[in-house]
Amino acid sequence: MSAFVPTRADEPSREKRIHEPHSPPPTRPRRPRIEGADLSASIAVFLIALPLSLGIALATGAPLQAGLVAAAVGGLVVGYLGGTPLQVSGPAAGLTVVTAELIQQYGWRTTCAITVLAGLAQLGLGLVRVARGALAVSPAIVHGMLAGIGVTIAVAQLHIVLGGTPHSSVLDNMRGLPAQLAGVHSAALSVSALTLTLLLLWPRLPGRTGRLLRKAPAPLVAVAGATTTASLTGLSLPKVDLPSWSSHALVAFPEGPALGLVAAVLTITLVCSVQSLLGAVAVDKLVATRPELSARVGRSDLDRELLGQGAANVVSGMLGGLPVAGVAVRSSANVQAGAVSRNSTMLHGVLVVVAALLMVPILELIPLASLAALVMAVGIQMVSLHHIRTVTRHREVLVYAITTLGVVFFGVLEGVTLGIAMAVAVALHRLTRTRITHDEKEGVHHVRVRGQLTFLAVPRLSRALHLVPQGAHAVVELDGSFMDHAAYESLQDWQNTQTAHGGTVELIGRRSGVRIGEPTGPVGLHLDGGTVTADAADCRCHPWTAWRNHQCEIPESVASGDGRPGATHATSSDATDTADRAHRADAPCAADASDGTGELDTAGGSGGTSGTEGPTGPGRLGENSADGTAGTDGSRPSAHQLARGISAFQRNTAPLVRGELARLAREGQQPAQLFLTCADSRLVTSMITSSGPGDLFVVRNVGNLVPLPGQESGDDSVAAAIEYAVDVLEVRSITVCGHSGCGAMQALLSSEPDDTQTPLRRWLRHGQPSLERMSDESRPWARLAGRAPADTVEQLCLTNVVQQLEHLRAHESVGRALREGALELHGMYFHVGEAQAYLLTEESGDDDVFDHVGVADLSA
Repeated sequence: MSAFVPTRADEPSREKRIHEPHSPPPTRPRRPRIEGADLSASIAVFLIALPLSLGIALATGAPLQAGLVAAAVGGLVVGYLGGTPLQVSGPAAGLTVVTAELIQQYGWRTTCAITVLAGLAQLGLGLVRVARGALAVSPAIVHGMLAGIGVTIAVAQLHIVLGGTPHSSVLDNMRGLPAQLAGVHSAALSVSALTLTLLLLWPRLPGRTGRLLRKAPAPLVAVAGATTTASLTGLSLPKVDLPSWSSHALVAFPEGPALGLVAAVLTITLVCSVQSLLGAVAVDKLVATRPELSARVGRSDLDRELLGQGAANVVSGMLGGLPVAGVAVRSSANVQAGAVSRNSTMLHGVLVVVAALLMVPILELIPLASLAALVMAVGIQMVSLHHIRTVTRHREVLVYAITTLGVVFFGVLEGVTLGIAMAVAVALHRLTRTRITHDEKEGVHHVRVRGQLTFLAVPRLSRALHLVPQGAHAVVELDGSFMDHAAYESLQDWQNTQTAHGGTVELIGRRSGVRIGEPTGPVGLHLDGGTVTADAADCRCHPWTAWRNHQCEIPESVASGDGRPGATHATSSDATDTADRAHRADAPCAADASDGTGELDTAGGSGGTSGTEGPTGPGRLGENSADGTAGTDGSRPSAHQLARGISAFQRNTAPLVRGELARLAREGQQPAQLFLTCADSRLVTSMITSSGPGDLFVVRNVGNLVPLPGQESGDDSVAAAIEYAVDVLEVRSITVCGHSGCGAMQALLSSEPDDTQTPLRRWLRHGQPSLERMSDESRPWARLAGRAPADTVEQLCLTNVVQQLEHLRAHESVGRALREGALELHGMYFHVGEAQAYLLTEESGDDDVFDHVGVADLSA
């Protein structure tokens, strides 16, 4: 997740050089300056890239120089042209299996030509700007592909670790393992074991000395330690052999069957592009952990990144290098090492060139077993338990497993194809898997539909509906978000027949208690002009949120209620008289049930309106007088505005919610949440939480403050509400919601110790801990996801939410419920101007990150 925070107010800001208005511009351009952070980061990345590049070249069967060429080109070309400045590209482990197969099938020089053609294909994709579309590939397929490649790499390199030679396929390598274990080469095994031991233990060195030593990359230490040990002990082992650059093989015209070459180009293009684009997204998340980079680096330009990767593959293939892609290990090391620009990536490429030209004698001391152990460890890490848990939680483990097994036993392209086919099959299965049941309780027939209603489910739906006797009372519960035209007509035809014989039908939506129709009469969903609309009695929106954009101009015909043409409606079709009233300016309950596809809207609100004047037009509702016309003096709404609102509720909204409110009156309140927020008039809790009567127990005060126990000084209202909500109502969660532009936070920032102690000033003293928390240098700042907080006020608003959650835990009833696991605490921030909600994440470690709440989050 991308999260950004502003620099602290006490940090020195960079001064801009301002020239006099009439002074000449500077004659000499400033020389590009390489910052020390980029230089140190480039060295760290180089030390990781050097052994990995050699190891990947060894695993593919390519000339070892090809790994160095790809690393140098990835650093220089992608570093300069790419759209993700801090992503480091080079030979990637994810391309090892593909490249090895191509070398065995077509030879090295043709493989270089395939790399060039794949680069040209990437350039074409970048020019048509389809990079964002590559992210539509299911993560289960991508993770399964990487896992399959990791298994293939690990099994092949295990033979070299044991002192043998790998075979061409995974099955052959598995069948050859028993014989290889029987004839282990002790010297190779000991060097490999030392490499793996250093690789695993080096990042876990304890203490201050360990913290200093851990600055050296573990891969470099592992290979260097194994190389030194092998040299000092005189072990006889195969070592790196770098032929002279004069004999380095370059690209040649591709030879082979055209169809096979096309498939190879597509495979390289797919794997390189997807891995690089996913890596760019991952780098964005890493950059978010360094707030000072938010203004300098920004988010990735994926199309430009694809162009940079394509150019690098063209150059690498022409120079006899391996295919190039973004590499997660080197990119994360680059960010963590403190890189601040693309200079670090390019410098790392320069260092690889220097090493390839001047460090050949040193590189030739490295045992091949050590490089094989390093690459084997990388392959094992590609089978991520975190990814397996994620796909299992999202019920896509079958897609993951099929892709992994397909890559292992058949190849990358075949495995990805199988994964895509399985993903499509799973999606179709979910779409068509609909459970329809019928039972009878106390003379009422209940038909329950679980899943999406498509034409494939119509026969079962029809059988279940016809089990209901004519003239009986029926309840149909639709637990799904989609209904196609065939299912809609089947339901409507049965409904019309049922009501014609004196029966009644009650339609219930996804949430228990949310009814589509009145239980006392027939319900009708009408197809009008290609759009599914509903009678006012069928309004699926929450009718208690009858509210409209107050900045829209309201024509006099609507304000006067005559319904003449020109009145503003939320739909284009005529509805019943009640629905027409619901669409008027004084009662805009949207009666839209779905769009033209028949997709039901289960959480709709008031429909959009269109005025002929803009926000500053003369007909703003907020400035209307009692007769519906704007005040000529620009004053605020008159006292009649309250009466008009109540009248509109009684006339239009009350009939729609009377049944629900009657139920609440009988059963009493049983809210699941305590919602503690600011008294600001712009915060409409029911609107931003899509809640209604009985859902929230709301406490509002200036600044959404929770005084610590014993500090109320005569005002126990907040503590009393907390105790009542937790102990009596037994709410399951408490949410503290702050918002943008909070006047209380502004007043808190501008307060002085000697200010007159008015009631407001005395109340705001409960926010003083939030101000102290924000000023505490030892605490990480609360921050937003996706952008930097606008100013200090917004930073204090975010910090205040975190601080008030700590105050909540200090209350006895809350602490007891938390210990028993009966209560959850949530932090929320609502930006009024952006209409964007943020929730405090639960997996942010020591940092307090407010992440977006979007449509995808609400569907779970």
